[in-house]
Amino acid sequence: MARDYYGILGVGSDAGPDEIKRAYRRLARELHPDVNPDGAAQERFAEVSAAYEVLSDPEKRRIVDLGGDPLGNGAAGAAGGDPFSAFGLGDIMDAFFGGGAAGGRTRGPRSRVQPGADALIRMQLTLEECATGVTRDLAVDTAVLCAECTGSGAAPGSRPTRCDICGGRGEVQSVQRSFLGQVVTSRPCPNCRGFGEVIPEPCQQCGGDGRVRSRRTVGVRIPAGVADGMRVRLAHQGEVGSGGGPAGDLYVEVDEVPHEVFTRDGADLHCTVQLPMTAAALGTTLELPTLAGSEELHIEPGTQTGTVRTLRGKGMPRLRSTGRVEGQGDLMVHVDVVVPTRLDKEQADLLRKLAQLRGEEQPDLGMGNRNGHGLFSRLRDSFGGR
Repeated sequence: MARDYYGILGVGSDAGPDEIKRAYRRLARELHPDVNPDGAAQERFAEVSAAYEVLSDPEKRRIVDLGGDPLGNGAAGAAGGDPFSAFGLGDIMDAFFGGGAAGGRTRGPRSRVQPGADALIRMQLTLEECATGVTRDLAVDTAVLCAECTGSGAAPGSRPTRCDICGGRGEVQSVQRSFLGQVVTSRPCPNCRGFGEVIPEPCQQCGGDGRVRSRRTVGVRIPAGVADGMRVRLAHQGEVGSGGGPAGDLYVEVDEVPHEVFTRDGADLHCTVQLPMTAAALGTTLELPTLAGSEELHIEPGTQTGTVRTLRGKGMPRLRSTGRVEGQGDLMVHVDVVVPTRLDKEQADLLRKLAQLRGEEQPDLGMGNRNGHGLFSRLRDSFGGR
């Protein structure tokens, strides 16, 4: 059964935090090992310390008020403790050499109050929303505390009673004879499912579970600089545990929608600008849209395909693991020179005249060129040819 933490400290169930602290200090001064070296006093000091730890924590105290034990085996197992910690050496010896229900050690009933599971919900955000951060109200469908029984699982006016099958131990034992002697095995009580108590009149609202499913609205603030797959944690907003146990956490995962202009690489952004060959040859100035507004981009004369211009500080906010924004990323502008594929007669004549003026009627392939600086010669040099 759950320990009487109020009785250990000698206070009532309605005691306030100050009264609980005074009771603990009084007992601690009396039972501290430095003052009272007696072994029984040391055990009592450990019990008093555990009781103060539970009753000074509002969440653990709520579990006690609901009839659970936050330091019991059930809570420890749910928190990820050693699954074999409940089996002492006496249990193993009793299993092989007997001991029976009178002398054997038992694990005791498990708490009906269990911590709740975490919940996950995904939120779609545009690149602009990821850059500025947003605050939204989310509709969340999770298990919540039953308002009818406030987590106890029993109908109003009733309460759980001790199991008649296991006598409140939460387990039943069977004894079998073998060549090693008596073998004692324990298993959870099938009548109370290991809780040590049964609910004769379950709550009609939750069916005895202490929780119901409900849709509620939760506000969430997404910080600036988040990226696809990042999660924002909302403490104690997840699933309420069975028996009215403490709620888990709610995680909001960012699902970033692809942008039609920019691609993202961490805090840096990339985009491609297509330039007519005349603008690339003569140079020009473009009005480039960024996340912070329009920005002038100067294109130098003779700009080639593959040129990358960097606009410092025009990318995404740099969100650190501490949750703080430190600086901005950059915007990388990739230039793609577009060569026309269809020319009318006038345009073709103008280009031929330009080619004549530049001496480019025929491509210079490096053949017969006394300087050897044509296309083929450059390719040969790049491969280390002679």
